[in-house]
Amino acid sequence: MAANINEDTQVDDASKKVRLPKELTFQDMYNNQDAFDEDDEDDSDWEPVQKHIEILKWFCTNCTMVNLDDVFLCDICGEHKESGILRHGFYASTFSPEVELIQVESEATGSEKEIWSEASASNCSTAVGFDERMLLHSEVEIKSHPHPERPDRLRAIAASLSAAGIFPGKCCPIPAREITLEELQMVHSSEHIEVVELTRQMFSSYFTPDTYANEHSAHAARLAAGLCADLASAIFSGRVRNGFALVRPPGHHAGVTQAMGFCLHNNAAVAALAAQAAGAKKVLIVDWDVHHGNGTQEIFDQNKSVLYISLHRHEGGKFYPGTGSAFEVGTKGAEGYCVNIPWSRGGVGDNDYIFAFQHVVLPIASKFAPDFTIISAGFDAARGDPLGCCDVTPAGYTQMTHMLSTLSGGKLLVVLEGGYNLRSISSSATAVIKVLLGGSCECELENIIPSKAGLLTVLEVLKIQMKYWPNLSSSFEKLQLQRAMYSVEKKHKQVKRRRVFEPPLWWRWGRKQLLFHILTGHFHLK
Repeated sequence: MAANINEDTQVDDASKKVRLPKELTFQDMYNNQDAFDEDDEDDSDWEPVQKHIEILKWFCTNCTMVNLDDVFLCDICGEHKESGILRHGFYASTFSPEVELIQVESEATGSEKEIWSEASASNCSTAVGFDERMLLHSEVEIKSHPHPERPDRLRAIAASLSAAGIFPGKCCPIPAREITLEELQMVHSSEHIEVVELTRQMFSSYFTPDTYANEHSAHAARLAAGLCADLASAIFSGRVRNGFALVRPPGHHAGVTQAMGFCLHNNAAVAALAAQAAGAKKVLIVDWDVHHGNGTQEIFDQNKSVLYISLHRHEGGKFYPGTGSAFEVGTKGAEGYCVNIPWSRGGVGDNDYIFAFQHVVLPIASKFAPDFTIISAGFDAARGDPLGCCDVTPAGYTQMTHMLSTLSGGKLLVVLEGGYNLRSISSSATAVIKVLLGGSCECELENIIPSKAGLLTVLEVLKIQMKYWPNLSSSFEKLQLQRAMYSVEKKHKQVKRRRVFEPPLWWRWGRKQLLFHILTGHFHLK
């Protein structure tokens, strides 16, 4: 019975809907409210159409920063949207598109020809290690922002050297080869090598969130290490005077057992051991990358035949990778053979670096008397770098390279590490190679005045390293006096500045008594 009632009700409801006239008045709609089923009604036409507005953006070729499509110059570095830096290097105009750059390139090349004399391959003194297959190492996964360690880094440097007529031209190439397993095992554990080799079978993989690999990465890393080893052997044996390893992926964060910080194999460590295999007894590694080379330090932490000196941002361990305090000096009998110069802030420039070279790097290196010198040359402390945020110029890198070229009879290998502003890295690398080719340095070193933070860092390092390198004592005492004089001068200026605001003493008993107390409450009259 109940079922029949329900059926009748459903029929009545359906008949109501059927009997509704096609054109309804408001009265009809009011009298037949139950006839409207919200589930059956298509009200899509009544909803406002939500259009997805896509914001067009472009990433700067030079610094990878994102910009809105309606601007032509990068908001961060000022590079043009259609920059020609990958074809002409840092000689390309910053503010003009690529089509206007041919004249700029020819002018730069012409000026270089006036400075440098042509050198044939037969009497080449500077070798460059480079192979285009290292460009295949790249991040496959498309993310919201391009990875800073990208193939364009090598392209920009190579374009700059080509535009200047340096390479190819004045420098000779060396053939590339993959480093052997036996050579790698002198630096890294077998497990680490196997993990890197496994990436050959993977389209995309990650060792850490910021250290990627693709199917070509292991090959690129072995080529980079092989080039560094062969350059070291060629330089120490006298076949060439010096060299520049234009390689990637970088290496100084790669330790005995782990890949990290964009690094897979430690190229500088491989080069150091290759130099020793060729006959070098003592090797100096100077690492001026803005990040501490924790991998290189770990590899040689107990080795007295390799002196490792690093200048880097540290900021109490808050700057990546957090290692490299001045108190890390080496272990197990090798104390003093690890020298860390940890900057306490960003923005460090030429004066602080050269000051540290004068008072720490060169005195220790000269006493060590290396047979072979390696520079872990990261250019991310260069002015304009988005990661380093420091202020070293090409002139600063020129001076540091010139100072190090006086060691080990000029047997010097420069190995590329970091650096992520293409204009900064290419101009700095070109400046360094010019020194290797015999270019002069016009910097004045007599009156280098460091920042207060730089002076304090150097003093801290000297105080720690004096027990291992007694020749630093005189420099420490001299700088202590300089610091004391600096403090006295600063205090005198503060007192003088404060006295300008002190009210006359007679105000205390006159009509300006209230004003006197207000002012002295702020400025503490003595």
